[in-house]
Amino acid sequence: MAKILYGVAGEGSGHSSRAKEIIRHLEKNKHIVKVVSYDKGFKNLSPHFDVEKIFGLHFSFVNNKVEPIGTIFKNLIKLPEAIESIARVKQIVKDFKPNIIFSDFEPISAIVANLKKIPLISIDNQHRITKTKIEYPKKYKKDALAAKAVTDLMIIKANAYLVTTFFNAKTIDKKTFIFPPILRDKILKKKITKKDFILVYVTSEFDELTDILKKINKKFIVYGFNENRKEENLIFKKASQDGFLNDLASCEAIVANAGFTLITEALHLQKPYLALPVKGQFEQVLNGYYLEKLNYGKYWDSLNKEKIESFLFNLDLYRENLKKYEKNDNSKILEKIDELVKSFE
Repeated sequence: MAKILYGVAGEGSGHSSRAKEIIRHLEKNKHIVKVVSYDKGFKNLSPHFDVEKIFGLHFSFVNNKVEPIGTIFKNLIKLPEAIESIARVKQIVKDFKPNIIFSDFEPISAIVANLKKIPLISIDNQHRITKTKIEYPKKYKKDALAAKAVTDLMIIKANAYLVTTFFNAKTIDKKTFIFPPILRDKILKKKITKKDFILVYVTSEFDELTDILKKINKKFIVYGFNENRKEENLIFKKASQDGFLNDLASCEAIVANAGFTLITEALHLQKPYLALPVKGQFEQVLNGYYLEKLNYGKYWDSLNKEKIESFLFNLDLYRENLKKYEKNDNSKILEKIDELVKSFE
């Protein structure tokens, strides 16, 4: 039996969705897990596990674009909270005495692991940027360099990097291991159907997209504005995990930002995907680029009526290619986690 401290990033729900599956597996194997997280990570995990809230980094968004100056100031004014959280996690480590620290792109737990010389295991999809050989359009070279620098700073000197990806990736060192995406149990068990609507999901509100969708002769179900209403051919729905999952499993296709978790769930459910990466988030560009390269969908830096209609025209082609997508459960990465935990007990 091991004691495990698990740091989970709280920006977005993908990190906590992945962590929930892993923590359940660890607890099923009689390990004791204590979680530190914030924002959506804390909200999603605290009803199920022993979770303590800490400081976390946040992005500022304006019209589907990361606003760098706003992001810097938003986090700088909370620097005292970050310092306090490091002290709190150090105290947790002193009291809890973990054998291992896991981090899903959460830097404070990783910092404490290094300070206290506790084995650190990194689990995320972001380290594809630094730990594997990747391709991307040349115009994003500066963005890629910035993303690599940030990723290196987030998790320093892990004993092992478990990296999830939906495309083939070659590692650049012996401490990095590649695995299929970690999927929620509900996704693995979900029955796939196809109804006459396109699912739309945006994580930062912007009216331009909805104005475009109104000009297209198609029904769209829209999440991200957190309201229930109908407007012409658009049906807006409030946030609901079960409602969204049902719509995801039954839609014809998806138009959304290029977040890793939603893309990988969509691919597993064989749904063509039109990706609109959040500007300033290189990892979303990377997801969109490979989504298009594999011909599972399309990605654009901006959308208009013609681009969306072109995507809809090619849905049969994308569906045919998605039949080749290799579906996996979580067994491979869970086996590796068991192996690593045993080696550090």
